[in-house]
Amino acid sequence: MSSESTMTLDLTFTARDLANIRFAVSPLGEAVASVRVVKNPAAHPLLRPWAEEVRRRLAGVDWGLLSDLVPVPTIAIAGFTCTPPSTSLPDLEVELATMRAAAARVRSDLDAVRAPRTGRIAALYDDPGRGLERLADEVAAYWEAAIAPYWPRIRALLEGEILYRARQLAEGGARRMLADLDETVAWRDGTLEVSNRYASGPRSLRGLGLLLVPCVFAWPRVLSVTTPPYQPTVRYPPRGIATLWERRTPEPPEALAAVLGRTRAHLLAELDRPASTRDLALRAGLSEPGANQHLTALRRAGLCTAHRTGRYVMYARTEIAEALLGHLDETPTPRSNSR
Repeated sequence: MSSESTMTLDLTFTARDLANIRFAVSPLGEAVASVRVVKNPAAHPLLRPWAEEVRRRLAGVDWGLLSDLVPVPTIAIAGFTCTPPSTSLPDLEVELATMRAAAARVRSDLDAVRAPRTGRIAALYDDPGRGLERLADEVAAYWEAAIAPYWPRIRALLEGEILYRARQLAEGGARRMLADLDETVAWRDGTLEVSNRYASGPRSLRGLGLLLVPCVFAWPRVLSVTTPPYQPTVRYPPRGIATLWERRTPEPPEALAAVLGRTRAHLLAELDRPASTRDLALRAGLSEPGANQHLTALRRAGLCTAHRTGRYVMYARTEIAEALLGHLDETPTPRSNSR
């Protein structure tokens, strides 16, 4: 079979599974998936600007065991490296604590993915407890160099993605939301069909439902976990990944700035995707209290909405604001008829 051939993994849902669908963000999952990009940036053109920057930052960082556990091409990754998160917005420290506690799973997970028993992986296999301590330390160092500088904007994109999917679920139910996850995913007769290169056939969700984890560094693939004892999980690329590396300052229409004031018009223009108060304050050069004051005024005017996602409040433009911005963008500036 050629490397371009694809197979289909069929995730079958019961009514209980549909009732147990949930979303989560995983800092550890992003870090582990990003290793593939650093090692082979040519295969990830949308993420290449990030890879080119962080490869310099990683000079001198010890991440050899982490690298060994994420081979390229990546057929499978041992489950203990990034277990599905148990909460919707875990901190990296929480996920690393879960990793450190997974010593009992190390050998069976390495056997399942047929990891080579050589070098650093052999040492991990022989002494899982000590090996996991080393791995967790490596991930923390890798995170600080490669992910932490970008995490606020990545997190905002992921949280905005979850808000978007929640809207889909509310408006069209699970069928609409699942069918729209990715072009490699299809929903047919109670089954989620996931196209991939390495796994195929039916998989029961075991009544546990499905955990959906938007993951920037999964692009362009959809990554899945279906084997016990882990929560069945699909990691999929969120919308708008290419915008993460853009350095732009959207300019609001002059007519809107004249009515709302330039600061509030600028904040509304920045909400081309949902964002938190902190993220908007950084982008607009405001203090968080100042940004919150302006956002509250926009919300009261019906131009944006506020939704709590874990510890953060995410703001999004309303349909009225979208229509207003679209109309003003298309309206030509009147010319003077003075003689």
